[in-house]
Amino acid sequence: MSRILELWIDSLPRMLLALVETTVPLSILAFAIAMAIAVVVALVRLYVPGPLAWLAWAYVQVFRGTPLVVQLFIVYFGLPNVGIVLEAFPAAVITLALNSGAYASEAVRASILSIPRGQFEAAQTLNLSRVATFRRVVAPQAIRIAVPPLANDFIDVVKGTSLVFAITLIDVFQVGRQVAAATYEPLIMYTLVALIYLVMVSLLSLGQSALERKVSAHVRS
Repeated sequence: MSRILELWIDSLPRMLLALVETTVPLSILAFAIAMAIAVVVALVRLYVPGPLAWLAWAYVQVFRGTPLVVQLFIVYFGLPNVGIVLEAFPAAVITLALNSGAYASEAVRASILSIPRGQFEAAQTLNLSRVATFRRVVAPQAIRIAVPPLANDFIDVVKGTSLVFAITLIDVFQVGRQVAAATYEPLIMYTLVALIYLVMVSLLSLGQSALERKVSAHVRS
């Protein structure tokens, strides 16, 4: 037990530094971009017929149908072959955002489709434009429905950052790998990495519950 505590105490500051410098900003930036992508893609698939809708569908299929680590390798190692060279951090942000955006777009699209058709018809009788209908009638309800799946998508992004070591970024998992290689104690170090992610996800789950209560406060049971 003393050996475990000694290794954990020695390595924890490095892991927390990697958490602050890489994992947290990477997660926030990637998901913020992913949300913008998700809304655009969902609206295109719902309301824009023709080639753009097919393009949005293809984007979702590609990024949902291929592994995140493969996408990271394509963006960071593959794109330089066609003249696009990215540093590791922006490559990770772009890849995580595109990957999460594909999943989040389905959550946004499903939440909009769940709004009863009668509410659209009622808005038409009030002479509301399509934009006003979406802003005043659809969006407030869709947000409440979309919060749980979107929160889960954000948690997936946080856990997905553990793969960025593959493109040379120093994140929590990479620090754990380095210490494990130096100390020959993989079980101890990877257990600490797992505990750090478990704490992060648990805190995010609490935040998710609070957000769900807030957006549903006006809904009577």
